[in-house]
Amino acid sequence: MRNRIIHTISFAVSLCSILLFISCASSHIDPLPSWNEGRAKQAILQFVRDTTDSSSPKFVRPEQRIAAFDQDGTTWVEQPIYTQVVFALDQVKTAAEKDPKLAGAEPFKTVLLGDREAIAKLTLPDLEKILMVTHTGMTVEQFQATAKDWLAAAKHSRFNRPYTELVYQPMLEVMNLLRANGYKTYFVTGGGQDFVRAYSEKVYGIPVNQVVGSAVETKYGYAPDGKGILTKEPKVMLIDDKTGKPEGIHMVIGQRPIVAFGNSDGDQQMLEYTEGGDGPRMMLLVHHDDAVREYAYGPESKIGTFSDALMAEGKQRGWVVVSMKDDWKRIFAFDK
Repeated sequence: MRNRIIHTISFAVSLCSILLFISCASSHIDPLPSWNEGRAKQAILQFVRDTTDSSSPKFVRPEQRIAAFDQDGTTWVEQPIYTQVVFALDQVKTAAEKDPKLAGAEPFKTVLLGDREAIAKLTLPDLEKILMVTHTGMTVEQFQATAKDWLAAAKHSRFNRPYTELVYQPMLEVMNLLRANGYKTYFVTGGGQDFVRAYSEKVYGIPVNQVVGSAVETKYGYAPDGKGILTKEPKVMLIDDKTGKPEGIHMVIGQRPIVAFGNSDGDQQMLEYTEGGDGPRMMLLVHHDDAVREYAYGPESKIGTFSDALMAEGKQRGWVVVSMKDDWKRIFAFDK
């Protein structure tokens, strides 16, 4: 009996030692392995520590831990053209099959002819017409099913990979770090809300009810079998860009984020709105300066414009400006 007790105590002590070792070892695991050591990485880690340590003067209660992420250019590739625009252009053929009159009307005629140079010259009003025709007139479920099917087959022109593989691994790590520390992560994107909801949870771990995006109006009605449905109407409800981002945040989230991540002039107001609250705040801008591994662009780009004025404001306000070239060890999960 005595030997059994001694054996049990010895086993318990050994087990405790093993668990202690595992615990200590785990504490040294780098939660941001795709980030190079530097100001940006340390700012993120320090902010998370400060706001989740109950003994810290910067502690933030769990219900206030809201992090807002732009999508295009902040968490996945947006060059040479937004993913959703590529989707819309691809859907023109289907739309013309349903309504043959579109084939002879601009800008649909240009798209159907497949002239890339002419397509590249389409104006914003042209693209808005295309988006309205290809994104409305169907139920929400029908639209999302179409988007999912397209994403499963479509590939990026440069990387020859599905768009859902062209997400930035460093930003996925930030999202995971925040969620592991009690933060809710939201998309606040100029992209279509229903389009992003088609993949947000599978690709980013962001539930559909945590996606704030540009949206058209929906109309309630009934399917032939009598079931209630929502049909997407060709009328804009919200453009979730620039000043529309804080407005969308208020409408959907209902509280000011304490963390905001963006990459362009379209995110300026979201970062300013985040900064305007009380208590600790962190604002971060992704700067595309790596033409070898991704793209390098800024003030002159029509896609993801990062103006000199935004750079100056970010530096003046103490926002974290992330250099893709210097701050990220790898950009995509498939990078070696």
